[in-house]
Amino acid sequence: MVNLNKPQTAGRKGPALEPYQVLMRPLITEKATFAAERHNAYTFQVNILATKTEIKEAVESLFKVEVVAVRTINRGGKARRYKNRVGRTSGYKKAVVQLSDEHRIDFY
Repeated sequence: MVNLNKPQTAGRKGPALEPYQVLMRPLITEKATFAAERHNAYTFQVNILATKTEIKEAVESLFKVEVVAVRTINRGGKARRYKNRVGRTSGYKKAVVQLSDEHRIDFY
């Protein structure tokens, strides 16, 4: 999935990512829907290696919109129990992307 032939960018770990490798999926929750309607901010699950600049470029190229701001959150996994075993769900990185007022993304 990851293109290892591209040169690595300065100040970043891991291989260079294509735009379709940066965004994993949109997160459609009640809170994310409220933010999209009120503040024109959309929430995505993104690759753990992705930077804010890469997320901004990926959203702009894939959806043809103008991004104003990007905020990222590293979400840790939750502790889960099954019978006598204790484990953890895998964590993920999520990004809240705010668009300019004249642009919208329609997921529905």
